[in-house]
Amino acid sequence: MSFEEQILMELKAEITERAERRRRTVRRLFTGAGVAGLAAAAAIAVPMLTGSEQPAYAVTQNTDGTISVTLNEFRDADKLEQDLKKVGVTTDITYLKPGKVCQQNRGEIIGGGSPEEWENSASDKAARLHLSGLRIDPRQVGKGQTLVMAFSENRGRATGPDVKWQFSAYVVKGQVKPCVMVDNPIWDDVKGPAGN
Repeated sequence: MSFEEQILMELKAEITERAERRRRTVRRLFTGAGVAGLAAAAAIAVPMLTGSEQPAYAVTQNTDGTISVTLNEFRDADKLEQDLKKVGVTTDITYLKPGKVCQQNRGEIIGGGSPEEWENSASDKAARLHLSGLRIDPRQVGKGQTLVMAFSENRGRATGPDVKWQFSAYVVKGQVKPCVMVDNPIWDDVKGPAGN
């Protein structure tokens, strides 16, 4: 076997291992979410957020009725909420410190409970990860409901260059309680072995 073939095999093994770790992490996140009535969270591949002079985010209305949000930095959450309200969706957005999550029980979650109730619920369909941001479907957020979203930057604590931030989203009926930051119980699983 040539050197190039050996390197290619090692690279394929590393990619397979990373994909499996992500699947396990998402599966654990979803299982905990279903039991606790919290939204599924995911670790995703996005460009590193930087402190450049570009806007913190961009909001684009799509022809299919959805809204794309591109995130460049975790700042101006209140302004992003206002801009999303202008295009038809009420949101509660929280940017969290690495290793933190919002305490549960922020309101009555649409589709909360079991994984079966979650699947195909408004909470499952309201916000999906998309490239360097997300795609929101305002039709899934009814009158008197709020799309609750939390973003947490990993800041170099991930297993590799692909996991830069985590995201959770769900739809709450009625009043949304403020986010009380607590330690993320699966932080060690997300950041990788031996705290890498």
